[in-house]
Amino acid sequence: MTQKTFEVAGTSTLNGVTKVRFANDYVGRFKILVKNGHENIELMELGEKMTKADICKVLMAHPNYQGEDQQSAIAEFVVRNVKTAIVKEQPEDATITA
Repeated sequence: MTQKTFEVAGTSTLNGVTKVRFANDYVGRFKILVKNGHENIELMELGEKMTKADICKVLMAHPNYQGEDQQSAIAEFVVRNVKTAIVKEQPEDATITA
């Protein structure tokens, strides 16, 4: 996945399928989604530029994106597109034995 950043993100539904949406212009993206027949459009301005992976973390925890369809869409996006390994943090004094 690229490290491109976005300032606007959210979800929308088209033909019964909910997906995560990313943009840098709230009004422009909203107008395009409406024009193309999207429903349940829920976008928010993030306040800073973020990567798609970081945006997904924010959306998963945000109260406006707790619908089952929204959570499923975000989780599916992460599974398909976020290829970074999740490593559990260990205390600094922890020793690793093999």
